[in-house]
Order: sequence, then C-alpha cells, then structure tokens
Amino acid sequence: MSDGSPPAQARAGDPRTAGRSAVVVGGGLAGVTAALALADAGVRVTLLEGRPRLGGLAFSFRRGELTVDNGQHVYLRCCTAYRWFLDRIEGTALAPLQDRLDVPVVDVAKPEGRRLGRLRRDPLPVPLHLGRSLAGYPHLSLAERAAVGRAALALKGLDPTDPALDAQDFGSWLAAHGQSARAVEALWDLVGVATLNAVAGDASLGLAAMVFKTGLLSEPGAADIGWARVPLGELHDRLARRALDSAGVRTEVRTRVTSVSYNENGAWSVQVPGETLSADAVVLAVPQRETHELLPPGALDAPGQLLEIGTAPILNVHVVYDREVLARPFFTALGTPVQWVFDRTHASGLRAGQYLALSQSAAQDEIDTPVAELRERYLPELERLIPGTRAAVVKDFFVTRERTATFAPTPGVGRLRPGARTKAPGLYLAGAWTATGWPATMESAVRSGVSAADAALSALGRPRPRHLFEFEEAA
Repeated sequence: MSDGSPPAQARAGDPRTAGRSAVVVGGGLAGVTAALALADAGVRVTLLEGRPRLGGLAFSFRRGELTVDNGQHVYLRCCTAYRWFLDRIEGTALAPLQDRLDVPVVDVAKPEGRRLGRLRRDPLPVPLHLGRSLAGYPHLSLAERAAVGRAALALKGLDPTDPALDAQDFGSWLAAHGQSARAVEALWDLVGVATLNAVAGDASLGLAAMVFKTGLLSEPGAADIGWARVPLGELHDRLARRALDSAGVRTEVRTRVTSVSYNENGAWSVQVPGETLSADAVVLAVPQRETHELLPPGALDAPGQLLEIGTAPILNVHVVYDREVLARPFFTALGTPVQWVFDRTHASGLRAGQYLALSQSAAQDEIDTPVAELRERYLPELERLIPGTRAAVVKDFFVTRERTATFAPTPGVGRLRPGARTKAPGLYLAGAWTATGWPATMESAVRSGVSAADAALSALGRPRPRHLFEFEEAA
C-alpha cells in the first residue's frame, strides 16, 4: 500500500528517528491506530498487548470447524476514521458497505405476511432521503410517523457538544417531543440501542444527538451499513499485524505492562516482565480501569473520574442450523427479545447448514443467564421470527458474553471522559471511552488513536502524516 510513509528498512537506521521513540500500551483498534500513525511519521514504536492477539474486543476465535466473532460489529459510511483504518490495513474490500441503507424490520406481533417493514434511503438530499421510508413505515401509525419527523427536525437543531445535553437523558427528550412508547421501541431504540448500547432513557442526550445527527441527518449515505465478510480476526489481528510489521513497529503480544513511570532524564520507562522499555512518549490505549492503575501521580487532575465511567454489556447468541433458514444477510426485530440477527455462515467457514448470530445490546438483565435458559428463551423466538427454523435441526448453540463491552453512555458521562493529552509530558490516552464525541464504537476507538498520535507527534516535533488525516476532510 502506498501511503507516503518511509519503508521499514529505511526507518531502522534513519537519523530522523533518533531520540524519537514511543511505546503504545494496548493492541485494540485505538492502540493499533496510534502505533501506525506514529510509525508512519518516522517514530520508532513498540506496541504491547497482554492478550495473545490484536483487536481488543473485536476479535475471533475457533470453535470446532467454525471461526467465530465474539460479537457482531458493524460500521456506517459516516465512520470515516474506521474506513481510513480499513484502507490502511488493506481490508476495505473485506468489509464492504451497503450500496444504500436498507434495514429489514420484522414485527413478530403482526400476522405472517404483514410483518416486514424497511428503513431505507432514497438518492435524495437530507432529510428527504428518508421521507418515503418513514411515510411508509408500517410499524408506526400515521400520527406517530408525523411526530417522528418533527422530532428529527428538532434533533437536527441540537448541538451534541453542548454540555447541557450531556446532562439530560434521551428518553425524556423524546417524550417531551411527542414520541410514543411505540415510536421509541420501533425506531429510536431500534437504532439507539445498537449504536449506544443503552435504551433511550439511560442514554446521554448529547451522545444520542451525535449518533442520529451524524448517521441519519448529515449526508444521504451516512447511515449505509458495512460489516466484515470475513472473521474480525482477519482484519483486526492478521491484517493489522501485517501493517504494523510493514511500518516497522515492534509488536509484542502476551506482554502485560506492570508500571509506567517518568524518569528524571525526561524519558518514560515502561515495565513488563523481564524488561524495561524506554521511550520519549507513551500512549495508554487500554480500558479506563487499567488506565487508572497505570497512570502516574499528577497525570490527571481527577484520575478517580475514570472509575466513574460505567460499563455496559453485550450478549451474543450463536445458533447453527442443519440447513439454510434465512435468505437475507441480516434483519432486526420488534415484539421479541431478539434484537439484530446476522448470517455468519460464509464468514465462519461453515460448509453445510446456516450459522446465525444474534447481537443483544444493553444486556444487563441477561449477561449472566445460563446457556440452557438462553436456549429455551431464544430458539422459540427464532421460530416465531424465521419460519424456516421450525423444521430445522439445531446443530450447535452457544453464547459469548462481553460484560464490559462498552462504556455506559449515561447522562453526565461526557464530563468524565478525558482527552488525549495528560498533564504528564509525553503521556497520552486513547480508547473508545476517551473524549472523542462518539459513543463506544470502532469509530471512536480509531479516532482516539489518531488524537493520541497527533498530540504525541506535536510534542515530538514530528510532521503529521498527510494520509492519516484524510478522513477528517472526508467527514
């Protein structure tokens, strides 16, 4: 890939890199992004990850003949930073976007044959691009559809960066703007739960406004959906590792950092078992609690605030059938505990039958439920939703649980999220939970890595790699 960065072999002895080194702690999307950005600017980078793989919480594992993603991850066309990341690791073709937003929505409470609605866009300017879809959306009454349109226009006028919005909850705002419980269920939460990992009443109005303004009310194609057609590990581990290697980054997995300290000579010491690394800059790209443990004294005015940033779980239910039961790549549902269902057959390597993955966000009530109980709950729901499952044999049923999948987007969380810079010279923070303006998404993680790298490069006197900020222009 030609990105304007010097090749690794030229970098190793390049006098421009003398005295310019960085350690990135954490090999999730934020850490990989920061490492690539720093290396592309000529900084000597070491990336340390405690797990045996890269990718953070967007990863894959083997289960028999299947390659399983721990959870279904999607992105939108407006996720310009994550799209840059895919391009940088040469993975864009493996995670394509829809040509045009089209979300099948099945209401199980309606008679079969009348259950399907769609949220899709037309090639028209905002907000007309969603006008026909909303006008014909069968899961809301005519009055509810009109009220949704008025609320959307009111939402378009909000400033998501206003601290006052962060202190309010989205559910109360929707109620004050005439949204019925049905409208919240069939539209606002349909999108919001999947992107925020919280129902409207538990979500910051500021974050919700950001999601809906950016995704649905900015550009006609902003909400077109993309997802990996290969296992996530192919993107976030294998291709990411290849890109890091090509950039000259030293990557160490199964390497847990035990301490980070600032020396009197102005360098940083990063301690790992059996080795102490010295660096001019350190990026902590790990979860907020781990960051709190590693922060040296004085790095933040109120480090305890990191511990106030809550977490929210996501449950994923995986079902393998002996035959094809679903013709479409995905759908979402109403009137059932089932939220989003994706066909993962091809990506998993399954040779016969069909493999469906259910992504259940805001899963506080089910995250610790035994597998047997989840099986009793979800298999009948799938039979209600997908007629083809009724005659099919379940070959495998299992769950994956991410108890701390995201930070909780609760009202007031914005004041707790720190920026990339700390008060300790040469120490920077990255992670989807930092102050990116986005909820806990892959987009937020990549943006945080860019912000941390940008701050570090400025302090190190290194030029910004031009290609790194192309996504800002696209946005």
